[in-house]
Formats: sequence, C-alpha cells, structure tokens
Amino acid sequence: MRDWRKREPIIVVSGDGAVLRDARGREYLDANSSIWTNLHGHRHPAINAAIMRQLGKIAHSSALGLANEPASLLAAKLADLAGYAKTRKLKWVFFSDDGSTAMEAALKMAWQFTLRTGRSPKPKFLSLDSAYHGDTVGAMSLGHIDLFHKSHRGLIFKTDSTPAPFCYRCPFNRAQPERADARLYRKCNWECTDFLEQKFAAQKKKGNPYAAFVFEPLMQGAAGMIPQPEGWLRRAAQIARAHGALLIADEVMTGFGRTGPTFACQKESVSPDLMALAKGLTGGYLPMAATLATQPIFDVFLGRYDEFKTFFHGHSFTANQIGAAASLASLRLLESPASIRARGRLQKALGESLQTLWSLPNVGDIRQVGLIVGVELVKNWKTREPFALRERIGIRVCEAMARRGVLTRPVGNVLVLMPPYCTTPAQARRMVASLRESVEEIFNLRADKGVHS
Repeated sequence: MRDWRKREPIIVVSGDGAVLRDARGREYLDANSSIWTNLHGHRHPAINAAIMRQLGKIAHSSALGLANEPASLLAAKLADLAGYAKTRKLKWVFFSDDGSTAMEAALKMAWQFTLRTGRSPKPKFLSLDSAYHGDTVGAMSLGHIDLFHKSHRGLIFKTDSTPAPFCYRCPFNRAQPERADARLYRKCNWECTDFLEQKFAAQKKKGNPYAAFVFEPLMQGAAGMIPQPEGWLRRAAQIARAHGALLIADEVMTGFGRTGPTFACQKESVSPDLMALAKGLTGGYLPMAATLATQPIFDVFLGRYDEFKTFFHGHSFTANQIGAAASLASLRLLESPASIRARGRLQKALGESLQTLWSLPNVGDIRQVGLIVGVELVKNWKTREPFALRERIGIRVCEAMARRGVLTRPVGNVLVLMPPYCTTPAQARRMVASLRESVEEIFNLRADKGVHS
C-alpha cells in the first residue's frame, strides 16, 4: 500500500468494447477483462438494453421466501448449460454475490451433506497445492498459498493439499528444456495422481474419508496460471469418486467459455456435485454468483419447518433481478454463432502472437488454455530459476505495459492475458507486442523505454 500511494493511480472513467479510458483521456486495452470478469466488452448494447428493461420493472426484491422471474429463468438456463438435460446432475442453483461466497456456499453444503448422510464423522476437504478459492474464511481454508493465507492461519480451519500438476515446475520432470518445443515438459508419468490416490487411501484408512475434492478445472488462476495436462482432471475425478468424495469445481475463473467449452469441466467430461460460478456470470457488469448442486445434495436440506434442515445461509442481494437480467443477456451472447467465431479467432491470434515471446531470454514458460494466458518470467530459462517476489518483476513489466496503453495485473512473476471476447486479432497482437516490449525494457534488452499512445 505504501508503494501504491507513492503515485497517482489510473482512474478509469469510461470504456467501450476492449478499451478503457482514464480521467486524463488516455486509452488502454483491457488485457485482463477487468480482473477476469468481462466477457463481451464494456458497455455492450445487448446487456445495457437488458438492464434498462429490467430497471423499468424493479431493481431488487428479497429472495427470502420469495422468487422472481429473471432469477428463475437464469437458474434454469445455468442448469441447462451445465448439462442437466444429459447428466441429470447439476439441477439446483443457489445464488450469492461473488466467487468467495459461491465457494463458501458449496463448502457448507458439502459439509452438511457429509454429516447428514453419515459418510464421515468429521468432514475434511482436499484441494490442490497453491490453491486459491476466495477470501471468506471458509474459502480461505480451502486455499494453500502462504502469501495470501498465512496471516489468517489462526482463523481458518485445516484442510489437506495434494500436488498440483504443475508440469513446468514438476519435481519429477526429467525433460530438458528446449526453446523449440514449449510442450516438451509435458512428458510425464503423472506421479501427482499417485500422490492423490495415496492421500485418499490414507485418509480413508483413518476412518474419516475426505468429504470432497476441491479444484479449479483445467487451469489454476491465482496459483500462477497453472494448466493441467490433458486427461489429468478426468483421472483425478475418477480417484475422488472411487473413494466416495464429492467433487467441488471452482469455475469462477474458468467458466463461461474462458477455456473453450461453456464450463471447463465439460472438456474432460467431468460432472461435479457442486459448481461455483461468478466473475463472468453477468458479463462483468455486476457482482453475482451461483452455486450449482445435485439432487442428492438438495435433498438433505428438505424437511418440515420444525426439523430445521434448511440451508442456513443467505445474502441480502441473492437472486438480484438486474444481475439476473444482465446474466441472461450475456449467456445469449455467449451462445451466439458470432461470439463463438470471435472467440475462435481471438484464441488463434493470441496463440500465434505468443510464439514471438519464446526468443526472450527471461520468458521461461508460456501457458495458454483457451483465452487464458500466463507468461512466466524467470532469471534463466534453462534453469527455470524464479525471481524473488520482492524484486517486483511482474509488477514492473505491467507498469511498462500500462505506459504502452495495455492494462493487466500479474500473478507474482506470471504475466496474465485474458482479454474480453470482443477483442480483435489486431488488439490481441498489440497486447502481446506490448508485453514483449515491456519485458525488453525491464531487462534492458532494448533502448526504447516506451511511450503511451
């Protein structure tokens, strides 16, 4: 905070499509979709119109003992998109405010389901190394990033972790790095799934099997944009299922087309018991989240009033009508042929442009899953030696990118590109070029220090 207060912040006052404008009239490309939330661009006319129509009716009414039309339609749509018609699993929807609260609701549902069904006397949860699932107390308890969670250790409850399939920094990786083949390090025997199997077996032997396995599918976000090799998620889900654990999918970042399919789990044909959604749900317009649950989980909260089996958890703005109206409009856009084609073009443009970064000596790895990109900076690409966080390498590169009119935010030493779907191939190429020029500037690989457009 002291460093941040030393300089004038960029004050955003307006935006159109993939472009943001600040109070001084400067324009920037929104290269991380306003922290991974915006899907179709700023001030999209279809979403604007949907919100205005809803404002002509009502902005908000309580969902405590009541219902409303937009939220009911949205719940049905989300269940449909999650594949209920095919799998008959994720049928029920609980609305909340953001990703943390969506995960908090999933955690509480899983906890009570496990107790009420007698599956485990003391429900315990398993998640991935370097996991991040939000900043509420329960969501923090599922996380395993010391930088974020250590200061709250006395407040959160204990959960277990298992190695994430971080191929680039896998301790079992015996492949030699070669710049010509960025995917060489994916040659592995999936020793991390052996550890997962051992974790489940050991916990079951204690007589207290894990209540749930919690994961971000296909790519871990705050962990450093860590992609999972093809087939890993499917195998991990099979192991968890074999040991009777619920599957909790955190699709807060990966949902709504970011990885390709509507939900990342669908790419590996994994159908979780609980799914948390937020960020892009409203197209990046309003805070709104949802936790999708299966029929068996819903059923454990059914009972007469005097049984008090209800799910004691709620939010004042649950099922907000404006948020639901924006979400419905966003989902219509998401399914449109024009949007699908645009996402395909954008993914291709990003992938091709990213290849130009391999020649930079401090680029250790480039990780792309759909429209999510992480570029890891290292001291030496041959040894993969990382920079210490105190060196602020990621921050300094992003500051240089801002001077070139591109806004994003790093995850440590990993530079993130996650543009809105309306981003043109030319804009995508400009984002990558800005990243390249900024890395060259910070590491004194070129004389040009960059001037804002």
